[in-house]
Amino acid sequence: MKTTYPTTHDTKRKRCVREVYHEGDVRIVQGDSRRALADIPDNAFQCCITSPPYWGLRDYGIAGQIGAEDDPDTYIADLVGIFREVRRTLRDDGTLWLNIGDSYTSGDRRWRAPDKKNPGRAMSYRPPTPKGLKPKDLIGVPWRLALALQADGWFLRSDIIWNKPNCQPESVKDRPTRAHEYVFLMSKAESYFYDFAAIVEPSTNGVGPKNRRTVWNINTNGFHGAHFAVFPPELVRVCLLAGSKPGATILDPFFGSGTVGLVCREFGRQCMGIELNPEYVKIALDRLGNAGPTLPLYAVANSH
Repeated sequence: MKTTYPTTHDTKRKRCVREVYHEGDVRIVQGDSRRALADIPDNAFQCCITSPPYWGLRDYGIAGQIGAEDDPDTYIADLVGIFREVRRTLRDDGTLWLNIGDSYTSGDRRWRAPDKKNPGRAMSYRPPTPKGLKPKDLIGVPWRLALALQADGWFLRSDIIWNKPNCQPESVKDRPTRAHEYVFLMSKAESYFYDFAAIVEPSTNGVGPKNRRTVWNINTNGFHGAHFAVFPPELVRVCLLAGSKPGATILDPFFGSGTVGLVCREFGRQCMGIELNPEYVKIALDRLGNAGPTLPLYAVANSH
């Protein structure tokens, strides 16, 4: 096993790309995806499962971070460039499973206070209201991004609603509480690998399974040591089983706390994760080092 613990005091970290962990089935590269992906050969991965930072929702304190752009058009352009490289590194039958959330305009408020239940929501900056939008507008980032990726060459195959039964309450009184995010299934080519039988769900009449529907009821997950909700393992599991064969190699260019790597390890896949934030790399290293042979991570509320 090769493990190198990252440091936060490296002033050149935003430009540095280095492998910090490689143990058989999981490899972690610390650095900017925009640089790290350039070193990967074509046709290296069966599929990509990822959740990039959402625009304007969190300050990760890293120079050059995705999601801190001044306007959503620049954010989307950054992601289109990254996912163009992802498409190059996918096999011809490869797929992208992209989880992305939405946000509202800030009304030109330039900071956000912490919340006792969610300290990670505090921000020392907030982007101005984008041109053409109004205060309190829902920006529509997921569909703006999906259509931009489609225009860039991806096949847009499905929009999946991730319904969160245990969603975080909101104090708003002039709209419903948001309880869902999107997962977009995209493919590199018209024909691609998709194992529908691996993710069938029970039928309502009890007469055998049925094809997976596009609304997935999956609880959010958190764990001690992280002030944010991590990528739910159950959400990753469904994407992984549908989009890859055992032994395949999976890419996550926004590795975060390492959930995709953990699920890959449990289900016999290889994984390469790329993560810019050294604090998240440390969390991922701890989780991968402490994981047992199976993951006691799957949330309830997965009925359909």
